[in-house]
Amino acid sequence: MPLITPLPADHDSEVAELAAFFNETLGFCPNSVLTMQRRPAIAKAFIQLNMAVMANAGRVTSDLKRLIGYVASMTAGCRYCQAHTIRAAARYGAAEEQLAHIWEYRTHPAFSAAERAALDFAVAASSVPNGVDEAIGENLRSHWDEGEIVEILGVIALFGYLNRWNDSMGTALEDPAYESGKQFLSGHGWTGGKHRI
Repeated sequence: MPLITPLPADHDSEVAELAAFFNETLGFCPNSVLTMQRRPAIAKAFIQLNMAVMANAGRVTSDLKRLIGYVASMTAGCRYCQAHTIRAAARYGAAEEQLAHIWEYRTHPAFSAAERAALDFAVAASSVPNGVDEAIGENLRSHWDEGEIVEILGVIALFGYLNRWNDSMGTALEDPAYESGKQFLSGHGWTGGKHRI
C-alpha cells in the first residue's frame, strides 16, 4: 500500500494542465505526480523540470534519455521508475534490440560507443557511493560535448529524485506501466515489487 494515496487527476487544474505532458510520454499521468499535487507547487516545479530535462535538444535523443533513466533507475533499484522509463523508451522509438539487450549495452552491437559512454556514466552516477571517476569522465567527454553532458546528467539527477520519491512512497504502478515492465523486463528478473500489490 502506498505511503500516501494519489489524488484524482483533476484535483488541481494547473497541475492537470501541465501534467498533459505525460500523456505523450507514458499515455497517462503517473501516480507519483498525483501524489506530489498534495503540494501543488512541488508538482508544478517537478513537471516543469521534467519537461526541461527530457526535451530533445540534439544528439541526446528522447529514446536515449529514457534508456539512461532506465539504467539509472535499475542501478538505484526503483522498479516503478524502471517500468516507466522502459515504457517511455519504447514509445519514443528505441530500437527493439536496445530494449531487449539494455543490460548488455557494454558489448551488444545495438549500442554505439557514445551510448555506452552515457550509460556507463548513468550507472556510475546512480551508484552509492557515487562511482564517477576520471576514466568515466574522460570517456564521456570523448563522445559528448559539455551541453550534452549536462543533459545526460540532468536525466540521471531527475531519476535520482524520482527513485527516492517512488521507492519511499511505495507508489503504485499503473496498469500500462506494469504491462511494459512485464513485456520488456520480466526476463531480467523484474517484478512490480512493492509497487504492485
